[in-house]
Amino acid sequence: MTSQEEWEAAIAAVVREFGGLDILVNNAGIADLAGIEETSLADWRRTIEIDQTGVFLGMKSAAAVLAASGHGSVINISSVFGASGGFGTSPAYHAAKGAVRTLTKNIALHWVGRGVRVNSVHPGFIDTPILDPIKGTPAEHAMTGLTPLGRLGQPAEIAAGVAYLASDDASFVTGLELYIDGGYMAR
Repeated sequence: MTSQEEWEAAIAAVVREFGGLDILVNNAGIADLAGIEETSLADWRRTIEIDQTGVFLGMKSAAAVLAASGHGSVINISSVFGASGGFGTSPAYHAAKGAVRTLTKNIALHWVGRGVRVNSVHPGFIDTPILDPIKGTPAEHAMTGLTPLGRLGQPAEIAAGVAYLASDDASFVTGLELYIDGGYMAR
């Protein structure tokens, strides 16, 4: 995610294998959990590099081939924490995901005449293996308690939103922030 050369090699391999690229989903990310006082500069930089710079490099490296497709679609995975203060922790994660949110809108406008749509998905609390250590704990109950629908989201619910944005059904959609969060941001 953080190497321009590796991004360019990956895009070239996709073009060789499949003849082009229509859809790019930037979905890699890591979280930090500390408060700002406990966040080291090294941890800050690592989170920003993966969660923010990786999205930039993905779009930069794929720009020409997405435009060549004539109907490219980019979906950047942000987070509800890219548009909220969350719990007051994880400053690098929040900053990076907020940057992804704004970068998405910026590139959506920049690429509007090139036949490439750019949107972002903002998941809430999703039941993935990363949450396994907190299953049945007060932390899980806090997450579901803050989610108006009262449960964790499922990965398939995020995938459905991504599939919509990647499809021709979303041909008039660019610069959108799609919140799939069980109502978290509506609070």
